[in-house]
Amino acid sequence: MVQAHVDSAASVSAPEDRELRLRTFRWMLLSRVLDDKLAALYRTGKIYGGTFLGRGQEALSAAAGVQLRPGDTFAPLIRDLAGRLAFGEEIVDVLRTFLGSASGPMRGRDGNVHRGWPRKGLLPMISHLGAMIAVTNGVLFAKRWKGESGFVGVTSIGDGGTSTGAFHEGLNQAAVERLPLVLVIANNQYAYSTPNSRQFACARLVDRAPGYGVTGHVVDGTDLADCLRVLGEAISRARAGQGPQLVEAQLLRLCGHGEHDDAAYVDARLRDGVVGRDCMRRAEDDLLKLGWIERAELDRWRAEAVQRVEEAVALAQREPGPDPYQESWQALSTTRLVEGQEEGGLVA
Repeated sequence: MVQAHVDSAASVSAPEDRELRLRTFRWMLLSRVLDDKLAALYRTGKIYGGTFLGRGQEALSAAAGVQLRPGDTFAPLIRDLAGRLAFGEEIVDVLRTFLGSASGPMRGRDGNVHRGWPRKGLLPMISHLGAMIAVTNGVLFAKRWKGESGFVGVTSIGDGGTSTGAFHEGLNQAAVERLPLVLVIANNQYAYSTPNSRQFACARLVDRAPGYGVTGHVVDGTDLADCLRVLGEAISRARAGQGPQLVEAQLLRLCGHGEHDDAAYVDARLRDGVVGRDCMRRAEDDLLKLGWIERAELDRWRAEAVQRVEEAVALAQREPGPDPYQESWQALSTTRLVEGQEEGGLVA
């Protein structure tokens, strides 16, 4: 089992590390700004469906998405907005789905957590309870059988999802078949409101890795530099044919399970402890301490992110929802509605 941790502010990094960390931080910042906007839209009754935010998990998620390549597969979960954006999801597609626009990737037909572009490698989420491991395995099998090489598949799961049968079956299959899968466990200490102490008896979830015959890694999910380094290593190992990689990140979601949940059950000692650190604040402080950015530049980036989000909201709000009398209610994967083709003026 590989264990990894670094003190990000004290590390001496190459210029490419500086560029990668700054680029990833910008995705984190954009994700946080967009999450804040989604929360506001939910509270004003503009959102169709629930709203699940990734506050506190941006470093982990963005560090995965930013290190993937064209041809790779990413199966994100409900708190992976930062990784989605880093992997290429458009802000306007996020807003179109949350606001029910027929011009969005799911044409206003599905819940806002199920959006995606399979042909671009971004899989729509089925469930956050382990289902996406098997789906990612299927994509990796298909690529292998087509003779492709040098690809990886990354999917995420929470600590609660590791208690499901789908988790066991999917990870076991990936291990037996030596698939290039990177499974990222965001251990945010609670399966909704159930604490870790009532979920599993092992000391850490990464301890399960040897039992499946996969390589395990641990990472401080509040530390951007650590997330980039550990996930970079895991992705590289999987891409090089070294089989599945399991990464457990220790962190805390800095919000409720959803915007309907006030998270009153979270232990205050966790909020005040190491796992309760805000990865955004920590990354910002590290970048300033290293002298890699000035406060004025950070403020400019934040203002630009706000402007981009507001412009996307304005566009999505102007677009109509699906007309049940005009809509062709076929699966989006069928010939007439295949992604990238137009029907009735809409892009499926």
